[in-house]
Amino acid sequence: MFGDMFGDMQERQKAMRKKLAEFTIEAEAGDGAVKVTANANREIINISFDKSKLDWDDQEMVEDLLLAAINHALEKAAAKEAEEAQNVMKDMLPPGLGDLGNLFG
Repeated sequence: MFGDMFGDMQERQKAMRKKLAEFTIEAEAGDGAVKVTANANREIINISFDKSKLDWDDQEMVEDLLLAAINHALEKAAAKEAEEAQNVMKDMLPPGLGDLGNLFG
């Protein structure tokens, strides 16, 4: 019984990871100077720069903008991941207990 539940949970986790990889999240810093794209698995998939908005001689500023954009993208990705996890939990509850899903979010 528990083996089946554990196996089913592993399959649901794999399916959720695959689904999360399809969600793209974008964040920017410095009024678009740095843009970071991530997926909902919290993986960075692209970083781009608008060279006209950056002072490349100010390495500290470029680094700060990059960190800000990455952190914002990862925050948004974590929120999407939590939203999808809550949906999975709701789907796992027996019919009629769907309102209990609010306990997990």
